[in-house]
Amino acid sequence: MPISDPSSAVWFVTGSSSGFGRALVEALVLKGRRVAATARDPDSLSALAALYPDHLLPLKLDVTNPEQAQSVVDVALEHFGSVEVVVNNAGRGLIGALEEHSEDQMRHNMETNFFGPVNVLRAVLPALRRQKRGHIVNISAAAAISNYPGFSIYGAAKCALEGMSESLAAELKPLGIGVTIVQPGPFRTDFIGRSLEKAAKSVADYDRSSGQFAKLIMGMNGKQPGDPAKAAEAILSAVESESPPLRLVLGRYAIDKVKKKLAATAQELERWEKTGADTAF
Repeated sequence: MPISDPSSAVWFVTGSSSGFGRALVEALVLKGRRVAATARDPDSLSALAALYPDHLLPLKLDVTNPEQAQSVVDVALEHFGSVEVVVNNAGRGLIGALEEHSEDQMRHNMETNFFGPVNVLRAVLPALRRQKRGHIVNISAAAAISNYPGFSIYGAAKCALEGMSESLAAELKPLGIGVTIVQPGPFRTDFIGRSLEKAAKSVADYDRSSGQFAKLIMGMNGKQPGDPAKAAEAILSAVESESPPLRLVLGRYAIDKVKKKLAATAQELERWEKTGADTAF
């Protein structure tokens, strides 16, 4: 659903201290948009807030805390009067074979990447419904296009986020509220450095699968082809367009990955179509 007056829309962005979130907040305030920018450490936004005091409201938020999500959404609504665009960007990576993760690591990653956005959405949806307008942006990952060895839990959380988003889009469409899933490829953020947790233990049998992927991704840090500032502009452009997409794929790598996945899925479906179709009574 298009935002009727993009210039007056208020944005609510999680994970704003760095990466996509920080780039998006900077792009928004430069264009005169008003932003409730949340982070676990809102002091990281203080310098930017000092430059744009009328447009930027830094707020402390741990998305895994549903009560805090509700109180922070309420503060943003009280401060700005409304929220039109919600961006669920806060997230955390987890790398290692499934067997190598601790129970706490797996549950915390799912809490951050899936239930965190759910907490924010459940807090803000009543306001969006009352307004009969708004747009939701959920940041996914290339691992949700097709997953890698070593990203079992992280990719599963992002797949869950996408499945929820598809249903949410159908639920909200009659109410004038849109949903966009962003699928970025490798971008030069601090995801690999600060935001990528390693498995609690190491099992040598996985050295040739998830272990090789871990080496590959660690060696990519600082060399990713994607520019977060350009990603922010793409997200802003999509949200404010006349026909926002359900999925926005960012970067040539991710675009090629989607094309390969679609082609492989079509080929496999054709190969096994008769077997699957011959299951009726």
